[in-house]
Amino acid sequence: MADTPVVMVTGARQAGKSTLVRAVAPAAEYVTLDDPATRSAAAGDPTGFVAGLPSPAIVDEVQRVPELLLAIKAAVDSDRRPGRFILTGSADVLTLPTVTESLAGRVELRTLWPLAQAEIAGAPPAFLTHLFEGERPAPAPRGDRRSLIERLLRGGFPEVVRRASPGRRAAWLGSYVDAVIQRDLRSIADIKHLTDVPRLLAAIAGSSPGTVNLAAVSRAIAIPRTNLDRYLTMLEQVYLVRRLPAWHANVRQQQIRSARLLVTDTAVLAYLLRLSASTLASWDSPKLGPLVENFAAMELVKHASWSEEPPRLYHWRTRDGEVDLVLEDRHGRVAGVEVKASATVRADDFRHLRRLRDATGERFAQGVVLYTGERIIPFGEGLAAWPIETLWAP
Repeated sequence: MADTPVVMVTGARQAGKSTLVRAVAPAAEYVTLDDPATRSAAAGDPTGFVAGLPSPAIVDEVQRVPELLLAIKAAVDSDRRPGRFILTGSADVLTLPTVTESLAGRVELRTLWPLAQAEIAGAPPAFLTHLFEGERPAPAPRGDRRSLIERLLRGGFPEVVRRASPGRRAAWLGSYVDAVIQRDLRSIADIKHLTDVPRLLAAIAGSSPGTVNLAAVSRAIAIPRTNLDRYLTMLEQVYLVRRLPAWHANVRQQQIRSARLLVTDTAVLAYLLRLSASTLASWDSPKLGPLVENFAAMELVKHASWSEEPPRLYHWRTRDGEVDLVLEDRHGRVAGVEVKASATVRADDFRHLRRLRDATGERFAQGVVLYTGERIIPFGEGLAAWPIETLWAP
């Protein structure tokens, strides 16, 4: 806001966007396009609506009237004072097919994800700094199976975090998923067969955080492939799903370039899979490993989003195996992270990270296996096992 005319904060509904921007700019005029009368006025005369806004102004849920972006561009071009407009959206506004104006050069874009565990703990995180600098993190607070499962089922939506009862959390999550599908998807696209979307979301949840064979899903749930691709894009646009692209290395191994799909909040993922504390109580539960992996991946997505120099996140899969997460920063440094829902770690758990180290040479910063044990354990040059609690340790 100090040097840019427009700041746009997008993210999942109920992640806290409106609360955040109103706290940051308490003196700003606040209007929400969720209000029917306000939305009608904005759609009827976008130029007049923008001209009538004071500076600064917060326009909430801007994806509901995308025509406003062109009017905001004209207003900014005539007066480029910083901090004039703060926009929020519960959809990735600039990727919507109805949006023709990007506000390039005039807007700072920020994605607000649900709360990270470090934010809930009130502990400024240093995970990415340690990872890329090849450092050993400070000892993490000791956790246990029960507390980790609680974190998985709680996720990061503020309303779920503050609810103590599993039953009340499930009630909120069920209403939330229904509302996003019935309301937000309708607001960004004309969907004739909306009943197909929950089946696709369930299929994604069942495979998360893995690669999804969309052709097989299309046959299994009887949705035409063209519709399937469109629905998947819309689920990304409303921040229910995040795509993790494949990392491409200049190596000899044959690489698999399919993206992996993450459900952006583990509480939502657990709800879709009908998982509870009792079903996850055993480490042998077949759903625990994927849930922990999805959890760790999204935690690192959140860490990257507030980093001064955000690294890009990928996965790397070859015929010989896979590295769960590959992070590459702006300086070309590469780090690898594997995730295990196990309290023990062996040398063999590092075999794919060793391949990544060999493939990247001097660019390799560090390879880490996140596990549910208590100790930080070195496993050779640039390789170590870290407790998963280091994701939210101060």
